[in-house]
Amino acid sequence: MRKVLITGSAGFIGFHLARLLLNEGFRVAGFDGMTDYYDVRLKERRHQMLLQNPNFRCVTAMLEDFDALHSLAMEEKPDIIVHLAAQAGVRYSLENPRAYVDANLVGTFNVMECARELGVDHLLMASTSSVYGANEEMPFDERQKCDTPLTLYAATKKANEAMAHSYAHLWNLPTTMFRFFTVYGPWGRPDMALFKFTRGILEGTPIDIYNNGEMFRDFTYVTDLVRGIRLLIDKAPGRPESADDIPEWDSLSPAAPWRVVNIGNSDKVRLMDFVEAIEAECGREAVKNFMPMQKGDVPATWADATLLGELTGYAPQTGVRDGIREFVAWYRDYYAV
Repeated sequence: MRKVLITGSAGFIGFHLARLLLNEGFRVAGFDGMTDYYDVRLKERRHQMLLQNPNFRCVTAMLEDFDALHSLAMEEKPDIIVHLAAQAGVRYSLENPRAYVDANLVGTFNVMECARELGVDHLLMASTSSVYGANEEMPFDERQKCDTPLTLYAATKKANEAMAHSYAHLWNLPTTMFRFFTVYGPWGRPDMALFKFTRGILEGTPIDIYNNGEMFRDFTYVTDLVRGIRLLIDKAPGRPESADDIPEWDSLSPAAPWRVVNIGNSDKVRLMDFVEAIEAECGREAVKNFMPMQKGDVPATWADATLLGELTGYAPQTGVRDGIREFVAWYRDYYAV
């Protein structure tokens, strides 16, 4: 039985990934801080569902607590670590920047130290499409330079990529970073647009639409995302003998067993089309509060997912309307509305 340690296992993506891996026969150890960034009851419910499987165990502690993380890692001795825990949210990084330094920098260092000591077969860590920052050439592909982050959140994630590269080089630690593009779906985070829009439409309260709706996002359904992660688990990068061995489409480092992979739907969706799809599923029109662009936001994201396809033969498949239908059905059931 293969063993996986997932940080952020009570989070939106961590929950879905843990459930997928448990269904495939993995043993999963979860680690989560249960922070109150959003409703802790949602996180607790996710863990309760996972704990129904005897191959799941979890520890509640902050990522900055090295002793707690190290103790779990040494007990479980996982073959694979998937590091998803982080202080998330672009806008919240303007209000509480220290939380991002503590969780995303110190916490990630702690994870890498455990991976190094264990010599895991593969370390996989979450980055974000936000690292593309002020880049204007789209779709974004992994070989582009990402030197213009627009928020501290993006900067910490870019730092994580660099930190991981150094560990991969120094300790021959196979490492894959994945950049997520606007993930949505059932059990999603209440601070995300789909959740807020659905709640506002059903309650008849105004929803804030930034940049007057002139925004585009590459919305990626969570089931597609975790399937991509699952397939990448089996694609640990090796250290190339020379740069000439690296295919033109690959982001593999010439100096380390390290690569970064976009996981996105490869479809640039207009924000107002997204809102209209939610309205259709909810059966009512939104009360729209049009606002200017928020500090740190970007007008568009769009993934080039060629590398994911080359490595795994997989491409996300869920269309936005189908994904929204699944989310709204879950929301109505969970909140009995």
